[in-house]
Amino acid sequence: MCERTHSADAARGQRGFTLIEILIALLIGLFLLGALLTIVQTNRAVFGNQNALAQLQDNERMALGLMTDVIQSTGYFPDPTINTASIAFPAVGAFAALQTITGLYNGVAPGDQIAVRYMTAGGDNILNCSGQSNPLGGPNTLYVNSFQVVGTQLVCTMNGVAYTLASGITNLSVLYGVKSNVAAPGNTVDTYMNASQVTAGGYWGSVICVMVSLTFTNPLYVANQGQPQTVTVQRIIGVMNQAGPTI
Repeated sequence: MCERTHSADAARGQRGFTLIEILIALLIGLFLLGALLTIVQTNRAVFGNQNALAQLQDNERMALGLMTDVIQSTGYFPDPTINTASIAFPAVGAFAALQTITGLYNGVAPGDQIAVRYMTAGGDNILNCSGQSNPLGGPNTLYVNSFQVVGTQLVCTMNGVAYTLASGITNLSVLYGVKSNVAAPGNTVDTYMNASQVTAGGYWGSVICVMVSLTFTNPLYVANQGQPQTVTVQRIIGVMNQAGPTI
């Protein structure tokens, strides 16, 4: 009798899980797996958004940095004790004699164009829009840099060679700060004009600064989610031979 009871207890101790217990365990496992997948997907989305924003910021810095370096050098020429503006900047193409900045206005995308020119000596470290400078020992060289948006890329054509500076750009807007009242004292901006207005008023020789606005595609834009479709960045760039050197 005692032997049978021991066998029955052993049999009960070795029984497996019931179907209900297995289903509950599977349900808990699926719940935990779903939570884990949700966390992974969220982290991937955040990582992707951060990368997209970092790329946007890099494009903004690259585009505005190079445009600033180039535009602020407008009208520069080396060693004014030997060289003169009339020699450095003759009438060529869209530039009249002595004119060092010009542009074209376009009120719709892809927007405006701006072109500037300056002459540099070898080794003076003044950048052109290729990101390079006149090499040490090189002759005095005239650089003409023209910026415009082509497709979704900011392109600079420097002495006939095109360079892509940044992508994801839909529009370039340029306003020129001029001193229209030549009788007023000082050398300060009294109005901003687009290229057509500057041409009509004959103010290309009076451009003191340039306001550049670049419109980028927003990488986080999703329709009907409240995000703006584009992001616009703006910078005012002093023309060094008019406004003086920047620090």
